[in-house]
Amino acid sequence: MKYLQLLLPAACLISGLNASATDEIPGPRQTKPIALVNAIIHPVTQPVVEGTLLFRDGRIVAIGKKVRMPEGTLVIDLHGRHVYPGMVEAHSQLGLTEISAVRATKDYRETGSLNPNVQANVAVNPDSEAIPVTRANGVLTSLSAPSGGRISGFASVMNLDGWTFEDMTVRPRAALIVNWPSPPSSGESPGLKILRRVFNEARTYRKARNAPNSAQRHDIRYEAMFDVLDRKVPVMALAHDAREIQAAVSFAIEQQVRLIIFGGHDAESCASLLKQHDIPVVIDSVHRPPRRRHEAYDSAYTLPNRLHKAGIQYCISGSETNSTWNARNLPFHAAMAVAHGLPMDEALRAVTIGPAEILGVADRVGSLEVGKDATLIVTDGNPLEITSHVRRAWIGGRAVQLTSRHTRLYDKYRQKYRQQAAEQEAAEE
Repeated sequence: MKYLQLLLPAACLISGLNASATDEIPGPRQTKPIALVNAIIHPVTQPVVEGTLLFRDGRIVAIGKKVRMPEGTLVIDLHGRHVYPGMVEAHSQLGLTEISAVRATKDYRETGSLNPNVQANVAVNPDSEAIPVTRANGVLTSLSAPSGGRISGFASVMNLDGWTFEDMTVRPRAALIVNWPSPPSSGESPGLKILRRVFNEARTYRKARNAPNSAQRHDIRYEAMFDVLDRKVPVMALAHDAREIQAAVSFAIEQQVRLIIFGGHDAESCASLLKQHDIPVVIDSVHRPPRRRHEAYDSAYTLPNRLHKAGIQYCISGSETNSTWNARNLPFHAAMAVAHGLPMDEALRAVTIGPAEILGVADRVGSLEVGKDATLIVTDGNPLEITSHVRRAWIGGRAVQLTSRHTRLYDKYRQKYRQQAAEQEAAEE
């Protein structure tokens, strides 16, 4: 009886976890070449091509009007439909949280304020219901980022399909997330003093560890920062205000580390500084109200075009309003920017190759080029248009399902009203 009392709660827990798993099955590894023919191909980095795209072993091997196909190629006639690279969400918490009101489903932060040892990809839940919903709208790759504290940890670039987090991981340590301290009216911010101390201590720790016959004890927090100190991984600083942006840039120069500004509401006013030091900006949202009462109602809508005209490297995210559940709306953030002046081709870059370059994964995703991963979508129109639909998708050559909880509920309630209509017809007879 004692053992039964212990086993029953465990069984219920396992059953509950299984019940919450998504119904979509990850795509199998590509086993034969696939040719998409009669397609309108949008490489993003090159002119549009009407012809064929061939991919094999998960990689694009040819794009052109006339492509020689290997024996055994699976030919798919698209009948004039469009092929685009999968869109890239530059900041989200996909896979790290499911239901905001249920604490057990939230795994995006650790206890404490300084957690550079945290790495988001190991906490990503491949069975999150938000993942198939997101990729159904053409977003196939995402940065999953921790939050909370002063140093939240490392964000990871993830493909949105796979059995395990290992299958999904594109780049496990893409950026170190730092919540930038607001500058005080005078003097130095206490938060900035803490950041400077942590970075300086990490350098001192490395020297001690590398010293001959070192007796320095291992510290996983400082060890985790070595790639940042070596400029292999950038710091992603959450900063909107001009003073925050200027302070973050000054700190990056002082510490000789790479920097990405996340948010960037006032980035236009810091354009010369950002361009001088090659610092990109991830716009955290286009669909949001002004940050200040005196600003124009469309200040967020016009920000991408203003950064484009200022010559600042940037990309568009939907994180502020869509960090998890509505990350699927990423293309509509870009579309809103188009409605407020941003050229269409620039908007498409801002959600494909733009974030891929900023996050250091442009060698794999973000555009359709020979040698890159076959991570792409087939649409019946411009993917930034709300009337367009994603008809097919591949991630690394693996065909992925475009069904989701949304489509299943849609199909379910279509049956409801069909039944009601049939019952009403029968009653009238």
